[in-house]
Amino acid sequence: MTDCKKIADLIFPDVTKTPEYYEEKYPKRELPEGARVTRFAPSPTGYLHFGGLYAAFASKFTAASTNGVFLLRIEDTDKKREIEDGVSCIVSGLSAFGIEPDEGVTGFDSEKGEYGPYIQSKRRDIYRAFAKKLVEEGKAYPCFCTAEDLEKIRESQESEDIKGYYGKYARCRDLTDEEITEKINSGAPFTVRLRSEGDITRKITFDDLIKGKIEMSENVNDVVILKTDGIPTYHFAHVVDDHLMRTTHVVRGDEWIASVPLHIELFKALGFRPVKYAHIAPLMKEENGGKRKLSKRKDPEANVTYYIEKGYPKESVQEYILTILNSNFEDWRRANKTESVSKFPFNFKKMSVSGALFDLVKLNDVSKNVISLMNAEQVYGYVTAWAKEYDGELYSLLTSNPAKAKAILNIDRENPKPRKDIACWSEVRTYLSYFYNEIYSPDISFPENIQPENAVLILEKYKELYSENDTKDEWFAKIRELCTECGYTPNVKEYKANPGAFKGHVGDVTSVIRVAVTSRVNSPDLYYIMKILGKDEVGSRINTAIDCLIRGLPRH
Repeated sequence: MTDCKKIADLIFPDVTKTPEYYEEKYPKRELPEGARVTRFAPSPTGYLHFGGLYAAFASKFTAASTNGVFLLRIEDTDKKREIEDGVSCIVSGLSAFGIEPDEGVTGFDSEKGEYGPYIQSKRRDIYRAFAKKLVEEGKAYPCFCTAEDLEKIRESQESEDIKGYYGKYARCRDLTDEEITEKINSGAPFTVRLRSEGDITRKITFDDLIKGKIEMSENVNDVVILKTDGIPTYHFAHVVDDHLMRTTHVVRGDEWIASVPLHIELFKALGFRPVKYAHIAPLMKEENGGKRKLSKRKDPEANVTYYIEKGYPKESVQEYILTILNSNFEDWRRANKTESVSKFPFNFKKMSVSGALFDLVKLNDVSKNVISLMNAEQVYGYVTAWAKEYDGELYSLLTSNPAKAKAILNIDRENPKPRKDIACWSEVRTYLSYFYNEIYSPDISFPENIQPENAVLILEKYKELYSENDTKDEWFAKIRELCTECGYTPNVKEYKANPGAFKGHVGDVTSVIRVAVTSRVNSPDLYYIMKILGKDEVGSRINTAIDCLIRGLPRH
């Protein structure tokens, strides 16, 4: 009969702390009834994927809505694939969109909370203590199979329905104490494997918070829980971590569903209560009439950095994520137009089972609406912060005269129907370029229904009428007067009823002035634009437009 205690001491001679020590060090949390403890636990092996942001937001939201705890843990056991600044990219990517952990990793070498370390590579002693316990109880054993041995096992299983290290294929499962002792003393490398008690004929059933009840076959594989270098596998590490950090709910990709039987077996083997899982389907994207996964390789918008560089405000991204996270969010938003998203009753059951559809056009629409509801002070703060990092020229222009910049940004803002022109801060340069000659490129292109000679007539007469001291009503009264003088009607309905009697209507007249002053056929309120530009600049631009038109007119 195997002396499991002796084998455990042989494998782990340096392990002195017991699981009981760690149970006492990381006690149950004192939280309100029903509070959820969630985590986001990425690997620093690449940039933060938008799907990761999506999962993190769900985790953060469900914890916050129950007065629980959301923590950030870094699973860095795969050192070969780890990238430089991987941790910093994750932390900054989450922070940029308002996902701040209550505890966990806060930077490259910093963290907060009483349940750390929150980086797996710093928790090696903890994993070894629990692995030793499993060996002592006969629930785990050392495996000395080489890569060649495992390849032979795989080759012999080609016709098998179940593949893996189990049953008759588990060559090291029943080694004697003497064989184990001899191999360890000889320096033979080994892994530590779970001694699975699963039965291929039995099923397990678990309730997924998103997908509902799922039935699967029990795990039968004696999986590796510690690699030859003593580093734990994801399967083992996350079970130990989630237990000691007192995690209650785990949100993760549905590619992990296949591993649930193993994970539940590990929880039970260790004497832990299993967490509740919510498996998220991957974000999808429409392409050529079909759908595919949002891809790191094909889609630049899969990288969270894309949204930072474009300048999407965190409020827009949060709002958009909720539209794809819960199917009832948009109805809630219509009924709660100014309410904070934190008040939304998030529910896992309202998440897509098959995969939410990611849509940049929809994100832009959402963001335009969110930005339209901000006041000029907020927009100015956001834009200058973004421009300081990504557009130095724009930053200099905006900060050289903050009052002017805020007046520009305030046009058609803070009213019942604000304009929705800006989706992200990188669009602001184009949006307000005609206010700054340093970045303004005149383009005197009038609508096709405006004849050049009529445009010249309108502009010549408008120069005589315009006064920067006019009120808006006085200004518009002069525009109406101008219509009559130039053969246009100030009444759009009158023009539609008898178009042959007029050259056009008041909208055509203002379009001529708008193009001359802004080079745009569509812009915010023209009266306020000219007030900000000032009389001299307005006059100069009108003269330039007249000159361009005259030079382009046929000579008789």
